[in-house]
Amino acid sequence: MLELSAASGEIDLKYLDESGFCAWSEPGYTYYFRGEQKRLEQSKRRGRRLSIIGFFQPIISFVYGLVIGGVDRKSYIQMMEQEAESAQKIGRIRVIVQDNGPIHRCLQVQQLWSKWEQMGLYIFFLPKYCSEMNPIELEWQHLKKDELAGRMFDDELDLAYAVIDGVQARGERGNYRTQRIKFNSNRSG
Repeated sequence: MLELSAASGEIDLKYLDESGFCAWSEPGYTYYFRGEQKRLEQSKRRGRRLSIIGFFQPIISFVYGLVIGGVDRKSYIQMMEQEAESAQKIGRIRVIVQDNGPIHRCLQVQQLWSKWEQMGLYIFFLPKYCSEMNPIELEWQHLKKDELAGRMFDDELDLAYAVIDGVQARGERGNYRTQRIKFNSNRSG
C-alpha cells in the first residue's frame, strides 16, 4: 500500500538503515591456480569502524551521513529532523521505513514522534528479522561487494573517501542523486 501511494506521488517513501565498514574489506571473488591460497596484503593497523546511516528513495535519491564508530541516537535524530523539516517545507507526507533498532525506539526518539508527525514525517517499523523487506539492504550489499571488496585502506579517511566514491558510483549507475549530510562535530551520546 505504501509503495502504491509513493508511486502515485501521494507520499514520499524512504527506507532507512545503518551499516558499517572497516579498513580490511572482504576479498572479492577471484581465480587462483590450483594449490595456491587466496592472499591479501593487509595493513598493520585495522583502524576504527566507519558507520553510515542512509535514507534510500529508489530511483530518486540516497541521502547519507558517515561517522567514526557506531551511529548514535544524536546522529539518527539529526537525520530525522532534516527529513521532518523537508516534509513540512514541501507539504507532503513522508514515510520512513526502518527496522526496530535500539536507537530507532529509544525514549528520546519516542518523545519526538508526535512532533515529527505534526511536521508530516511518519515512521513505519518493519517486522523483526525482516531485513529483506528493506531495499537499502541491497545498497549496502552492493556497496560492500561491488565497490569496496578486496580493498585495504591505510586509515579511516581513505576508507571514508572510498565509501563516498562508492555511494556516488552506485547513484550514477542507479540514476538517482546522492547527498552526504555532515554531522555536528560536538557529539555526545
